[in-house]
Amino acid sequence: MDRLRDKPIEFIFPVFCLIIILSACISTAELPRFFQPPKSDGTLSFLVVGDWGRRGSYNQSQVALQMGKTGKKLNVDFVISTGDNFYDDGIISPYDSQFQDSFTKIYTASSLQKPWYSVLGNHDYRGNVHAQLSPILRALDCRWICLRSYVVNAEIVDIFFVDTTPFVDKYFDEPKDHVYDWRGVIPRNKYLNNLLMDVDVALQESVAKWKIVVGHHTIKSAGHHGITIELEKQLLPILEANEVDLYINGHDHCLEHISSINSGIQFMTSGGGSKAWKGDRNEWDPQEMMFYYDGQGFMSVFTSEAELRVVFYDGYGRVLHRWITSGKRLYSDV
Repeated sequence: MDRLRDKPIEFIFPVFCLIIILSACISTAELPRFFQPPKSDGTLSFLVVGDWGRRGSYNQSQVALQMGKTGKKLNVDFVISTGDNFYDDGIISPYDSQFQDSFTKIYTASSLQKPWYSVLGNHDYRGNVHAQLSPILRALDCRWICLRSYVVNAEIVDIFFVDTTPFVDKYFDEPKDHVYDWRGVIPRNKYLNNLLMDVDVALQESVAKWKIVVGHHTIKSAGHHGITIELEKQLLPILEANEVDLYINGHDHCLEHISSINSGIQFMTSGGGSKAWKGDRNEWDPQEMMFYYDGQGFMSVFTSEAELRVVFYDGYGRVLHRWITSGKRLYSDV
């Protein structure tokens, strides 16, 4: 019972919340959609953080502090979470104190009082999934927007959020002592087939300048988890066929940029929101490996009609790596 809150927290920007919630609708591809207006000059910027929810420990609070400073400097429009939002086993109810202790009380900077578009990670599936998806959380802190899979339309960029945990065989075949909440996922094959079809249709329908896909699990990574074979076989061909620009993930507790030699997709890992895995790195083709950092941090993304810009920061806000494209790579540096 110590994980349950005694009382709800205060509402945050209730009018803004209502606008965001009512903007969701069902697309022709069956994926819910949110509209995120760009700035008046047509640009959009946001932060990306993953694998963070540890009640401020493992430098989560330090990363949050720097996110606030960077968010203010960039005037970000929103934040993306790549999953594993609450350790070790998600949350048990919408009133679980983890939500307040790991989210509301940590990301307090004024620049971070924007929508948080989130996906579920494997650790989130070990808790009550319906609690994280519950509109009650949006009422408690209306920044929180979490669905299994959905699309954020922002005119010059479309961002496609994909529920990747159900793809991974070992969570079903070898769960060990973990209990996963598969409500809404079973029968699994039907769920995955429908999801892949919906993502494919949504990508085909997109007329945005830039296409970004967000999932928790890696497709390409030199980190601890490496390649997620199921995604490489099932999801990657769809991303390649639809000329996706970025695939952004968490899962590996590092910051990473891999540039595919087989397509134009850039694979970005932002899983350094709290506990990092120092020294846990595998060999990777140096032609593809653009950047790897085995510590805490986050990334920012800036889009305009002319360019897409990605910057990685460590837990002290220092720039580690940046990459800019205008359809073709312009430069990548440290």
